[in-house]
Amino acid sequence: MIQKPFKTIGLGIAFSPNLKANLYEAARLALYFECKLVLIHVGDESEDKLKTLKVILNTFKKDNLDYEVIFKPGEPVEVILGASEEKKVDLLIIGAAKREKLFTYYVGSIARKITRQAKCSLLLLIKPSIERLPCQHIVVNGLIDPKTEQTIATAFYVGYKLKSEKLTIVEEIKQNEIAVKVDDDKSLRKSTILKERLRNRERSRVNHIIEDIPEEFTKNIVIKSQPIFGTQGYSIGHYAQIARADLLIMNAPTKMTFWDRLFPHDIEHILTELPTDVLIIQ
Repeated sequence: MIQKPFKTIGLGIAFSPNLKANLYEAARLALYFECKLVLIHVGDESEDKLKTLKVILNTFKKDNLDYEVIFKPGEPVEVILGASEEKKVDLLIIGAAKREKLFTYYVGSIARKITRQAKCSLLLLIKPSIERLPCQHIVVNGLIDPKTEQTIATAFYVGYKLKSEKLTIVEEIKQNEIAVKVDDDKSLRKSTILKERLRNRERSRVNHIIEDIPEEFTKNIVIKSQPIFGTQGYSIGHYAQIARADLLIMNAPTKMTFWDRLFPHDIEHILTELPTDVLIIQ
């Protein structure tokens, strides 16, 4: 049995036009995953704010939504991350712009800073909705990495809880693995054979991971394995976009340095232009 990955969901809230949609999304997920919901507001407490939250969340009262609200003034990133650690949040939801401006990319938005520093899993929402939009197609990375097995298992858990119809595991194969110069028919055949061998290798590796996932989470969802060649992070983001995925699930980055920010790769490609809602598994 897959161990329950999420026990407490956190949501950073601002009293903005998106407040109701963000609250509805977080509340629904807390109910689907049978979690507690912690609402974190960077600012002082007031009766008006509490009343606003209570009125919006009253819709979920019949479902016995378990939630609490934290008010704390200070620097947004520090407050949200500090409260998340204090309350043992294992899934933090934050709103994110679909495409950040170049200036913001280098300076760093709140969402980007939280993504780089968080010690828990993150859900970046680019299209929160008051009405529930079905999560029909999930795309998850299948790259060769120690974290991938757990990420794929979590993707099947999420798909099961959200009643998704399809889950595609994308294995990004680096271009240097097919380092064959194509300049005639013979080299073209060699390149084609090498690519097919790599595809078969990746399918076999992914199938072994799927075999260890309980049938309960795999039997009612269409599973597709999709090897692609290209730059890690950019390729899967592009695939998720053209496949019209509702959710992209990725491993959390192992490390994030100054040079990663100047020369983006892996998760940084995703953060530059979010193709859809993105779940980053820590």
